[in-house]
Amino acid sequence: MTTADIDHAIRAAIHATWRVAQPRLIATLSRMLRDVPLAEELTQDALVAALEAWPHSGVPDNPGAWLVATAKRRGLDHLRRAKMLTRKQEQLAHELMQEQDAMPDIDAALDDDIGDEWLRLIFTACHPLLPRQARAALALRMICGLTTDEIARAFLVTEATVAQRIVRAKRTLSRSGLSYEIPSGEALSERLASVLEVVYLIFNEGYSASGGEEWLRPQLCDEALRMGRVLVGLAPLEPEVHGLMALMELNAARKQARTGIDGEPILLMDQDRRLWDRRLIGGGLRALDRARELGGAGRFYTLQAAIVACHAMAETAVATDWRRIAELYGQLAALVRSPVIELNRAVALGMAEGPQAGLDLVDMIAEEPALGAYHHLHSVRGDLLEKLGRFAEARRSFETAARLANNARERVLMERRAAAIADSDG
Repeated sequence: MTTADIDHAIRAAIHATWRVAQPRLIATLSRMLRDVPLAEELTQDALVAALEAWPHSGVPDNPGAWLVATAKRRGLDHLRRAKMLTRKQEQLAHELMQEQDAMPDIDAALDDDIGDEWLRLIFTACHPLLPRQARAALALRMICGLTTDEIARAFLVTEATVAQRIVRAKRTLSRSGLSYEIPSGEALSERLASVLEVVYLIFNEGYSASGGEEWLRPQLCDEALRMGRVLVGLAPLEPEVHGLMALMELNAARKQARTGIDGEPILLMDQDRRLWDRRLIGGGLRALDRARELGGAGRFYTLQAAIVACHAMAETAVATDWRRIAELYGQLAALVRSPVIELNRAVALGMAEGPQAGLDLVDMIAEEPALGAYHHLHSVRGDLLEKLGRFAEARRSFETAARLANNARERVLMERRAAAIADSDG
């Protein structure tokens, strides 16, 4: 193996460890320091230390534990410099030295209730002092470790806009002295909508990763589901909590069927429905019923869950009630103006009324500024054009989708679809 290969392997190991450990490090340090922006800064310092040390010393046996120990040590150094070291913090320092000597497994190095720490972190990031648009962006940066570019793609805004929101949010958190906790009563209610949005976006990033080499990030899906169940316990009478839980469980039920043996994406129409998890489908349908019982039938997450339920209850793609799905997307579009919702409605119309109906709607929204660099617009258009026999246009649409896709797996999928059309056309 060449030196370049070794360097690449070490950097890949750092990247893989980082994506798993980053949110846990931030959660641990946030509780320790009571300062979320500082916790993120020290977590980044731990990554830099790994990038500097590991190429020379090699990847540690427990890379996650190494990052934990490094980040905690830097946190304690900060407390010492600030002359804030109390008896409790001295005990933490003693425990840290013992931890470094033993170098435990990452799970042992982190707090047992780390899941609740994640939720505390999200509630802190969703404080009403922060602008609504900044709350989710800050949480995605800290919890998912997304880059500003990836977050910008999720919100269909510019990278500069996202960066500005995050910087301002961190500054506000640093100056405010906010308590790091899950609130109760009215304080919980006023943050709940933003917290649901963050959990929803975390699940989406796990379900269909915006960047990187893999299409799925299962640990993010699992963590979002876990947090959703905690939220059901915190707010059992809030319909949208149940609506979000239904949406996540119904989508998660398809997880095993969404990728092939080598991790390549398998689109909904081609999935083996025998692999869908019937236990999760049952739980999702029960949560959907509960959301409706509580009066949430026409609300954001419940409507989306109802759409996914149409897929879950259909034995085949052809047997799916596409007209009902198109109607539900129409209700969703009336509730929230979004070109992405309209794009999804176009897919349903294309199935219910024929590809030309879907393409007409796609062409109506194609000039929306928010969709300028949105690769799904071009992949949907390519699919509809292919069904209409307009192969040259379809191939160009898939090529554009591949060029815009930030996820390696999606990019390869679009390239293959373009090549398949070229082959058949030839």
